[in-house]
Amino acid sequence: MEDQAHQTGPAAGPDHEQRWAELADLVLIISREIQFRGYTDERAVPLSPSEGMVMRHLQHEPAAPPSRIAAATGLQRTNLSTVLGGLERKGLVERRTNPGDGRGITVHTTEHGRTNYALVRQEWAAAVSAAAGHDATHLDAALTLLTAVEAGLNSLRPGTRTEGPATEA
Repeated sequence: MEDQAHQTGPAAGPDHEQRWAELADLVLIISREIQFRGYTDERAVPLSPSEGMVMRHLQHEPAAPPSRIAAATGLQRTNLSTVLGGLERKGLVERRTNPGDGRGITVHTTEHGRTNYALVRQEWAAAVSAAAGHDATHLDAALTLLTAVEAGLNSLRPGTRTEGPATEA
């Protein structure tokens, strides 16, 4: 007899919505546990969830206008301004005026910001690997699924739109 709880795709059993809910719940729990642990390396600068989202975005786009960061992270621009101020005080980012027109602002990661992000990722990797007993058997499948979920959630985010160049501070 086939176990419907482990089927995938459109023909999945009637409990597939419950399993997706379980996955979402586990992702939230794991995320919270990673943040709750803190860091063992004293050089690591702790980040709030919003600061972490901004730093994550800046790893892929090291110089970005605030409007693009807000759109990519789902943060309101007023909240983003507060987050950027905190990251600047921590020495992780800097805002620069566009030299071409003197009005536009871009946010840049600092060397300290890049180093800190690499350091905290190493800590996350060590914690998650240890929690899984260093068993990487299903790691590639998990990464594939979670990457697809993340991309899908981003594309379905309410109010997502492409914005032009930023001119805010």
